[in-house]
Amino acid sequence: MRISVVHPRELGASETERWRLLQNADPALDSPFLSPEFTVETGRVREQARVAVLYDGPDIVGFFPFERHPLGIGRPVAAGLTDAQGMVHAKDIEVDPYALMKACGLGVFEFDHLIAGQPLVPARHSRHPSPVIDLSDGYEAYVEVLKQVSGKTYKSTAYKSRKLQRDFGELRHDYATTDESALRTLLDWKTDQYRRTGRADRFSRPWILELVQNLLRVNTPDFGGSLDMIYVDGRPVAGHFGLRTATTLAGWFPAYDPAFAKYSPGLIHHLAMAEKAAGAGIRLIDMGRGEKEYKEKLKTGELWVTEGRLARPTPGAGMHWLVRVPVRKARGTVLANSMLRETADLALKTFGKIRTSIAS
Repeated sequence: MRISVVHPRELGASETERWRLLQNADPALDSPFLSPEFTVETGRVREQARVAVLYDGPDIVGFFPFERHPLGIGRPVAAGLTDAQGMVHAKDIEVDPYALMKACGLGVFEFDHLIAGQPLVPARHSRHPSPVIDLSDGYEAYVEVLKQVSGKTYKSTAYKSRKLQRDFGELRHDYATTDESALRTLLDWKTDQYRRTGRADRFSRPWILELVQNLLRVNTPDFGGSLDMIYVDGRPVAGHFGLRTATTLAGWFPAYDPAFAKYSPGLIHHLAMAEKAAGAGIRLIDMGRGEKEYKEKLKTGELWVTEGRLARPTPGAGMHWLVRVPVRKARGTVLANSMLRETADLALKTFGKIRTSIAS
């Protein structure tokens, strides 16, 4: 097997078309984060982005998108943002992951959302659920399932939607909009949410902001940015920006105006989004790994993703182990224990309140 490593901007039309064909041939790869367009757009704002192109004779049989950092540290493209990571490859190929890493100039490859069925899984790793909404039988069928598994949530959300409209006016839903002012409103809400909850503001990083703005403008049958907002009496209430393939919508950045918090605007919006998405041909909404109450209320099932690291015996790999592995293990311990997780969440929110009061 021959491996060629290129920057995403060096991929030609024939390579991206082959990538798309390989992706479409395997339902497990149906995530927009694994689409060629996502890697190409990331490459526009991340010079460290790379793609290993795998050849069997003259035929391309796989693509491995990654970022190469100093000391041979490798991460998925747009690491920290992606809810699906891994290779896009033909089903019948055999890949030596360590030979692949060597060809890519990596001593370590670290991941936290590696999808199932990958040849990159190390002996020691952890698996985590990624909640999903199954829309394969349409929105009405989903509602019937939701009534059975989370009937109280559905009834209370429907009631709050009616009350919201009684109090403020008729609800309007703009699905698949390209309104850049709506995106700015959504990202402002998200920034405020990060600060209130003590999290780092992702949009303070210029490359992330630029990437999201660029992805809003991408719209092809196989891939696109997906922005939608709900309004009452013309006032934006809640929204979401994510990515889609032809049949899968990846949840990414949901947010709402906290002035409407008592109406559960996030749940109102997610149900409205699911209805519109199903009408547009979406068959699965992947809400992404993470312990969130709204995901538990809305999900119909789960996919599984893997967290871990592959390492070759290099000095960079040794340094990476000392710096990253103990931190990752401690984080995993906290997230796996509900009491520790709630304590950490409360501490972050307290920090957020202090930070907000100082800033004001």
